[in-house]
Amino acid sequence: MDIGDRIPDVLGSDQDGKEVRTSDYKGRKIALYFYPKDNTSGCTAEACSLRDGYSELQHAGYEVIGVSKDSAKSHQGFIAKHALPFRLIADTDTKLQQIFGVWAEKSLYGRKYMGTLRQTFLIDENGVIERILTKVDTSKSASQILGGN
Repeated sequence: MDIGDRIPDVLGSDQDGKEVRTSDYKGRKIALYFYPKDNTSGCTAEACSLRDGYSELQHAGYEVIGVSKDSAKSHQGFIAKHALPFRLIADTDTKLQQIFGVWAEKSLYGRKYMGTLRQTFLIDENGVIERILTKVDTSKSASQILGGN
């Protein structure tokens, strides 16, 4: 998906098995962030940055929603361990990641594999992508969203 595209209404199911719909956030902006895996160092730093900046993000009109291919049960543990105040979508089949183009070939120590690209999509009040952060600084994720970097 690109800037100017309208995102799908049904995004998936969250950590409690509840359907997440764009229409539930009508009139609010969404920071939809994709990350590789619960409880890894970079993903934890990113989630905690968003947690710590959550009130500022909400004040700026944003609702935060995270997405990874982890299970709902894994998300529940991640949320509890780090007191995360936002929903996490369990995209176990990578369907949403494929729609957004963040399920891609990666390389680690010369080995190629499929994985999640760390990207944040900033969506306006009408469900249209305004900005895409492709170089996410995990420890400063909230300020990147707020600062426009």
